[in-house]
Amino acid sequence: MKYFFLSDGWSFGRVWASDGLWNETAWRRQPSIERMSICLVENNEKLWLYRVEDAILTVEVKPLATAEVGPAAQAIGQVVLKRLITAEQVLERMAAGQAMCQLNNIEAIVF
Repeated sequence: MKYFFLSDGWSFGRVWASDGLWNETAWRRQPSIERMSICLVENNEKLWLYRVEDAILTVEVKPLATAEVGPAAQAIGQVVLKRLITAEQVLERMAAGQAMCQLNNIEAIVF
């Protein structure tokens, strides 16, 4: 698995694998990208952790056209994430920042 952090008010768009732009017809499915229930808070901004499958190399991200995104983010347009991180790098980043956990289903983690 690979990971990336994405700010509130941003979403992902196109996805690339080793053979180029993700082709749902060839793969017979959508790419596996899942928002986790963990976020970092940096400068009063929530950065949500996303998990992606190993086949994904690059992810395009862009701000949503909503009020929750500031004008600076809307001016950016889009960004391509070419360096996804490992689980170890996620832990290092969380240890250095302020992490929060949002639990939607407590039974999923309690034994």
